[in-house]
Amino acid sequence: MTGLFAGTFARGGAAAAVSDDAWFRALLEVEAALARAAAAVGLVPATAADAVTAACADPSRLDLARVVARAADAGNPVPPLVRALQDAVGERDAVAVHVGATSQDVVDTALVLLARRAIAEVDADLAAAAGVCAALARTHRDDVVMGRTLMQQALPTTFGLKAAGWLAGLDGARLRLAEVVASLPVQYGGAVGTLAASSGAGVAVRGALAAELGLVAPAVPWFTVRLPVADLAGALGAAAGVVATVAVDVVLLAQSEVAEVAEVGEGRGGSSAMPHKQNPVAAISARACARRAPGLVATLLGAMEQEHERAAGAWHSEWPTLTDLLTTVGSAAAWLAESLRGLRPDVGRMADAVAAAGEGALAGALAEALTPSLGRGAAHDAAAEATRHARDTGRSLAEVVAVRTDVDVAAVLAAATPDPGEAGAQVDAALAEHEQLVEGAP
Repeated sequence: MTGLFAGTFARGGAAAAVSDDAWFRALLEVEAALARAAAAVGLVPATAADAVTAACADPSRLDLARVVARAADAGNPVPPLVRALQDAVGERDAVAVHVGATSQDVVDTALVLLARRAIAEVDADLAAAAGVCAALARTHRDDVVMGRTLMQQALPTTFGLKAAGWLAGLDGARLRLAEVVASLPVQYGGAVGTLAASSGAGVAVRGALAAELGLVAPAVPWFTVRLPVADLAGALGAAAGVVATVAVDVVLLAQSEVAEVAEVGEGRGGSSAMPHKQNPVAAISARACARRAPGLVATLLGAMEQEHERAAGAWHSEWPTLTDLLTTVGSAAAWLAESLRGLRPDVGRMADAVAAAGEGALAGALAEALTPSLGRGAAHDAAAEATRHARDTGRSLAEVVAVRTDVDVAAVLAAATPDPGEAGAQVDAALAEHEQLVEGAP
């Protein structure tokens, strides 16, 4: 993405990894690898493969402007690119250009190469965000914060557990992306998948091409069975969902009325109309980028229905859509890493909110104390009535409980002390899993 909005929606390294120049390099990389694979199985002379490899390594020798101009006429950029390569290497060595392949072989293989490189950039930003979450979880393991369900205050939890939840989500997204990347296949089937133009060596060429590019060699072409693209879409969409969840938590916690965290960034966050504002711009931008992902994922999944041996349009729709998906998820991950690096938790503010909201725990403690004499249902109703009475009379629930004679008031008040349960143990478990992932990283 270029222009006015690129700073927001094309942030991080993934955008560069799927640029027009990157697409050209990937297409040329596939053609060069195919030439070498064909030479390795004896289909073409090694000298011809070397000439093709040299031409692909020096795009300045190619008339790429003509490729761009003619790409729409051919329905994809490969036919004019093949002609440009043939012209560059000359008639003798042109025998090693595009050996036994069809356009989809080259485009699909280039697509997975681009995805692999872009996801490496996405992963780096997800890893950076996860590292900050781990530090937050460790530092704030036992710092209480108000838990909120259905956007309402619920019961106390800890900021450490909240950060550990973010951490587990980011680590899970990284693992899913890694699994998809590890299974990315080469594409090589020729015109209709029969390898008829490969002189009986097509399966061997496919294996050699996969080895050249570090991809998996499938048993058959996946021309219209688009599981690799669907797997990419699903894993990227899931990663976007995790990023969006963390980002929206930051946005909500940074609200003026809550102010339990602040996002600090040099020269960032101001308003054109209100000089006092400090907007959490990085978290907002992460959320904005992530919000674009589901529609792109839906387009890719919708494109899975494809006809016979080559789709008429559905295949073509994947190229810009996956490019945009990689860009926007990469941007979301980059923004989230920035947001978390600048996050400043206010543990005092968190503790104050828990203390102010202690009536929920107190109501629960009252219900528990009344259960032996009233039964669970009636005790629940009695506690609810006490809560309403406190609200209606403008008193605290503690004051209402203090005058009761049917419970041990001191025990009820003590039981209402904020209890984070097993939050700390769960934080420790999430950190241990994270350490295993980090230690196992290459």
